[in-house]
Amino acid sequence: MFARPTSALVAALMLVPAGVAAAGTTGHGKIVSADPVNTTPHVLDGIVNAIALVGGTVVVGGSFGEVRDAGSATTLKRDNIFAYDLATGRIVPGFEPSLDRPVNALAAGADGTVYAGGEFAAIGYARTRGLARLRLSDGAQVRGFDAQVQGGVVTSLVRRDSHLYVGGDFTAVGRVSRPALARLDAATGVADPGFAIAPGTPRGNRVRVQAMALAGDRLAVDGNFTTLDGRSRPQLGLVDVGVLPAKVADWRTDAYAGKCMDVFPSYVRGLDFAPDGSYFAVVTTGGPARSGKMCDTAARFETRTRGEVRPTWVNHTGGDSLYSVTATGAAVYVGGHQRWLDNPLGHDSAGPGAVERPGIGAIHPQTGKALKWNPTRERGIGVKAFLAHPGGLLVGSDTTQLGREYHARVGMFPMP
Repeated sequence: MFARPTSALVAALMLVPAGVAAAGTTGHGKIVSADPVNTTPHVLDGIVNAIALVGGTVVVGGSFGEVRDAGSATTLKRDNIFAYDLATGRIVPGFEPSLDRPVNALAAGADGTVYAGGEFAAIGYARTRGLARLRLSDGAQVRGFDAQVQGGVVTSLVRRDSHLYVGGDFTAVGRVSRPALARLDAATGVADPGFAIAPGTPRGNRVRVQAMALAGDRLAVDGNFTTLDGRSRPQLGLVDVGVLPAKVADWRTDAYAGKCMDVFPSYVRGLDFAPDGSYFAVVTTGGPARSGKMCDTAARFETRTRGEVRPTWVNHTGGDSLYSVTATGAAVYVGGHQRWLDNPLGHDSAGPGAVERPGIGAIHPQTGKALKWNPTRERGIGVKAFLAHPGGLLVGSDTTQLGREYHARVGMFPMP
């Protein structure tokens, strides 16, 4: 039998707006439960890279080919993207776009649509490059949106109203040069001439934006760049999008100027604003490091500080990567393949004061210390996607155990 949602969960889900939900926009007054709901479907192979919520429909993207409803023995074919009903967990029939390569990023669109970005070059028989707008009703591409991403892939998407921000390692959108970062018209996909911020001087062969988040008039961007529009911004910067043209904000940190292991020339990964936009959190990979470096850490930064900025706090894993983060006001949730938090003296080991938080954890937004919340997760590669919404916290990864239960690659922690 298919597991029914609890009455408390149904009540919470009634708070989900009919529009869209995005990272950094949902605040929680409490920490989510450590017991996942039983209704989420299972992704049977590969990895989940991205989650979006459009009204009451969850869209999941990544690199996979098979999914299954909870409590069902029937396997369904889904090529790198699928959707399910948030309240019941049932996979949505009819939304079956066939993407030939992985989806790395999703953003909720208007009028029952979703934007998908990634490595794909075709959707079914239609050619498209790295970015598409899809109808949830039937999976078809929305006519009129034509953003052909040239020379690379899409890694991150953020939409607000008529603007769609796109990050990756591409060189152009359509015929307009936009190295690694662009703002598009959300209806047409045309590059906005009022936004031409250029990341540069990469740590590596080509410039890449890894993650983005938007709050008010500030766009936070991280990646392997060391400059934004020629101004020193090692791996992290803020862009003022409240002016025309957009400009690099007077905010800079040397926190990520140092080196980690040679195999990680660039090591910033996920970032997310608090719901009120007053601060944001950044997580990293990089390998074990001493001497106060920011390898394998979570850190908080204040948004409105000007000039040279230091992190408000730093939480070290002691040698394990963090890939994703979401800030809800009640907690800063982090995910990767970490074994510990509160571990500044660990070197691929548990140092003094380390607390076990395998695969997923929560940090106090003010103190920077690990909260008691400890559902556990099979570690694998790590959490690649978080999405907070009024009913709880959605999680996407590459493993099948979450909260000591079977939840293959997708799960949700409800509000208590």
